Amino acid sequence: MDFITNPKIDEYLRSLVNIDDPVLLKMEELGHRLNFPIVDRLVGNFLYLITKIKNPKLIVELGSGFGYSAYWFAKALRDGKVVLNDYKEENIEKAKKFFKEGNLTEKAVFEVGDAVENAKKYKNIDILFLDHEKSRYLEAVKELETNLSENALIIADNVLWHGKVIEENPNNKTKKILEFNEYMFKSGKFFSSIVPLRDGILLALKI
Repeated sequence: MDFITNPKIDEYLRSLVNIDDPVLLKMEELGHRLNFPIVDRLVGNFLYLITKIKNPKLIVELGSGFGYSAYWFAKALRDGKVVLNDYKEENIEKAKKFFKEGNLTEKAVFEVGDAVENAKKYKNIDILFLDHEKSRYLEAVKELETNLSENALIIADNVLWHGKVIEENPNNKTKKILEFNEYMFKSGKFFSSIVPLRDGILLALKI
């Protein structure tokens, strides 16, 4: 299964999100040209809204690529910081250029290496955004739970995994996502909801 919602619904929703930031448009063009997995504007718009509501001081992102989702976070921040993490230095270098072009460098911290290990350095994380290796989502949450602030939010992308979460015989990667979703809903540590936007976005409040 390759879809979550009717493609025409996705097209309609996307038409409602107007972007007047030339840097975001440039990042979208790059993502589409390279077939690079970015969250795209529907999820970006969602992240922007959550950030405006939450008004976080610290956002830590695991799996930043060249910074598309982090750019949405940064645009919404008042006086906080977003930490970008990616294992490829070339991706982080591209992110730095985009942030500089958008005058958002002062709102960002750029890290290269293992995202989970890098994130352990940060305390009182208000929003933890998971978009790295799907098989490591549960590991990341368990490793970083004590680094979260009171009433922290966890946001995770791709939690419906192209619809594969409902297959009768899921593969190993899908099983890892199923385990993560199960933990977020049934561990008693979070109040969670999944929004079937694009490939599924999980939003969880630390209890």
